[in-house]
Amino acid sequence: MSMKYLIIKLLVIASFFLVSCNSDGWLERDPQNIITDEQLWNDPELIKSLLANYYDRLPSLHGVFNTGGMSELDDAMWSGHNDANWHNDFQYGDDYGRYWDYGLIRDINLALDNLDKYAGNLKQEERDLFKSELRFIRAFVYFEMVKRMGGVPIVTTQLIYDFSGDPTPLQVPRAKEYEVYDFIYNEAEAIKNMLAPNNNSQTRASTYTALALESRAMLYAASIAKYNNLMPSPITTPGEEVGIPASKAADYYTKSLAASQAIISSKHFQLYNENSDKGRNFYDMLNKKGTKEIIFAKDYKLSLKVHRFAYDNIVKSITEDNESSSSLSPSLNLVESFDYLDGSQGSLHFKDSNGSYILYDNVSDIFANKDSRLYGTIVYGGTTFRNLPVNIQAGVAIWENDNYRLSVAPNLGQKYDIEGGDNGLWTGFDGPKDNAQDVSNTGFYMRKFVSDASGASTRGTSAENWWPWFRLGEIYLNAGEAAFELNKPEAVGYINAIRERAGFPINSIKTLTMGIIRNERRVELAFEDHRYFDLKRWRIAHEIWDGNDNNENAVIYGLYPYRVVHPGHPDNNKYIFEKIRPTRFKRARLFRMANYYSSIDQTVLNNNPKLVKNPFN
Repeated sequence: MSMKYLIIKLLVIASFFLVSCNSDGWLERDPQNIITDEQLWNDPELIKSLLANYYDRLPSLHGVFNTGGMSELDDAMWSGHNDANWHNDFQYGDDYGRYWDYGLIRDINLALDNLDKYAGNLKQEERDLFKSELRFIRAFVYFEMVKRMGGVPIVTTQLIYDFSGDPTPLQVPRAKEYEVYDFIYNEAEAIKNMLAPNNNSQTRASTYTALALESRAMLYAASIAKYNNLMPSPITTPGEEVGIPASKAADYYTKSLAASQAIISSKHFQLYNENSDKGRNFYDMLNKKGTKEIIFAKDYKLSLKVHRFAYDNIVKSITEDNESSSSLSPSLNLVESFDYLDGSQGSLHFKDSNGSYILYDNVSDIFANKDSRLYGTIVYGGTTFRNLPVNIQAGVAIWENDNYRLSVAPNLGQKYDIEGGDNGLWTGFDGPKDNAQDVSNTGFYMRKFVSDASGASTRGTSAENWWPWFRLGEIYLNAGEAAFELNKPEAVGYINAIRERAGFPINSIKTLTMGIIRNERRVELAFEDHRYFDLKRWRIAHEIWDGNDNNENAVIYGLYPYRVVHPGHPDNNKYIFEKIRPTRFKRARLFRMANYYSSIDQTVLNNNPKLVKNPFN
């Protein structure tokens, strides 16, 4: 049989097959595994699924349980496996924090267009709600870009290439920095009322979420307008892609304050204050779902979507999984930022004015009468986690020749045996241990965000506590700062409300200063992805992290407790403390002027000649 005859025969057979199949409409049937545009955009459940994907793509820098990122500031160091030791030996590169996600912007713009084009069967209120949620997500993304990059192109429609050979219509120049902030504010204002159907949700955009974005974004814009222009050489570009005129500061502060006050006065949210134990109360506020302090959160659910923050940061001796670690070691710097409840500054007292050790009866006594948020944030010696004792002791201080000799055991949990039978603990099961991995190198562990639920620190189960994008505690701080900058007397009341929840007396602050506000933000919002951006917007990051080994703000320190071995003496079994710079912390933090605005990727610049480079890079 010739090849030509075979091909003709197969075509004839195929034609008979197709005709016979079409006898019952087979060729006219809709595919069962393809969703059409009309089906998608008229089905509320399918639209919610798409929205869930976009919510999940909301960006952060050091947030959303980013253990590595949290170890790159001054609040903690990396104590996990050595492969990631670069967290302790790096400086912020020109691209640090870079975020330029026009893929997500394109997806949102496409979804908005499709809702207009195809969603004819949706109720108008449903369409308005979905479109408002998409616009909120887009505004949030633009905020994440502008606070890292400065002015970026504002694109609100699809950019579709016409195959003409001319790409210039797709090349959108950067907006002025203040124009992006104005866009964010105007979007939030336009959608906030249409988001009202979600007002009882803490995981979808609502009226209050839009106001919270206004509160934060307008505070950032105001700070840049004020503090950038107070620098000896303000950071600007000729086209104002970077830099906001000082004349705009008051208006931005006013808008931030108004949004904060709208949330606070609504009474829809409350500062969490249900536990008389204020330290435990602060921990529960972020660890328990449904608390009325949380405005907007990223949710997790066992068996569906979990995170491994507890697996990565559980206290060494309390781990439920042999492979889990203790990667984050909070710094003494952060611990000393928490004031004493009598209002005095938070430096710990471990040596007297003569340089002699101060002795304490218990390992936790040095932390007595501190701001209760310390307990809710940090695990320190003498406390518990999951109702189990934490065993933090670096070693023993042996009294000999009229001095203390500090001795560390080769192994965690080892006993110290001497003639005469001391037989007490030598080094704790939780260290600290210098230059070690998967155990604290500073003398402190994470409590904040580390779930105490059963199985949370195991790889197989992991954790489901949520991540707070916005909460009322921040809104009080935003209100206090904006009111202070506007010389309004109510500023101190907002800050005192936060401190009162932490155990301070009513009206503990009489005279408010910017220094107090900045410290309150550090301790209240620690590890919540604010520290890096706060120091940037105040234009003090290059002063705090100046790369100088003699600058205690730029270096991570720890505090090691030692049990005194002095048999027969009243000081026996008391504790002294030694301040140390951990060996694994290699390089003082160095933030350069180039880091105030991240560099734009060269590929992006090559594709769009209209883009202006950021200063210093």
